[in-house]
Amino acid sequence: AVVGFAVSLLFHMTQTEVCPPSCNCKSLGEMKGLHIDCSSRKLMEVPALPVNTKRLYLQNNSLTSVPPGALDSLRSLEEVKIFDNPWTCDCHILYLKLWLEDISAPSLTNTRCATPAPMRMKLLGQLTGNELGVCKRLLPVKCLEFFWRDLILIAGATITLLLVAWALKFSKKLVCQIKLNQHNSR
Repeated sequence: AVVGFAVSLLFHMTQTEVCPPSCNCKSLGEMKGLHIDCSSRKLMEVPALPVNTKRLYLQNNSLTSVPPGALDSLRSLEEVKIFDNPWTCDCHILYLKLWLEDISAPSLTNTRCATPAPMRMKLLGQLTGNELGVCKRLLPVKCLEFFWRDLILIAGATITLLLVAWALKFSKKLVCQIKLNQHNSR
């Protein structure tokens, strides 16, 4: 029981209170959360962040994208700064764009794309689905994959049903013939 408590306490601490080693953390008072400053640290990826993060500063790093779901646990976040990073504005930036629209619209107003060339210096908040052209090309391919998979499954189910129906019909004929043969032999 003591070991289980220690493990759950350690898990709770890693989930809520441990400061990422590459950042500077300050408590905002008991039960108010953490101020986490990861700015100007040459970070290439977002570190694991405590769930009780209230203020997050990731500006002036080398971040190009954020993996989908990486920031979803930050439910009590009130302020985020992510400007001055070389964001790659392709399909992979969509998660960050949608997350910022929900959490911190002001951050969208000063976050600019670095690459690809046609997107350079465009504001992340002003990107449209048409500008993320790779997304348009990816979606139909995935839809076609699902279409062919579903078509094969439907064809397989249809053939199986036809075989079962044929087998039932054949078995009824066979039973009738056996009964007739038994009846005639008497």
